[in-house]
Amino acid sequence: MNLSPMDMQLNRGGYSASVKIRLLIGGVSVPVSQMARDHLYLDKPINTPPGKATIFLRVDNSERSWDVLLPNGISDQSHVVALEAID
Repeated sequence: MNLSPMDMQLNRGGYSASVKIRLLIGGVSVPVSQMARDHLYLDKPINTPPGKATIFLRVDNSERSWDVLLPNGISDQSHVVALEAID
């Protein structure tokens, strides 16, 4: 069978990881749409005061978590949440 260069490009296959991020605050799980070093973008923000939270990052079947500080808390009026690492 002869494949054209276009067929070869289309048939290379690929891999997309399944990524899920959530923020756990006082027993409430909040879905995260994007994560950066010093802030998060929440799908559905809630009101919560400043304090500690835990980020859960799941890539395929591997999950890790770490604690962060939300120095400004979360406002249900903003999807962007500032965060700081806890040493």
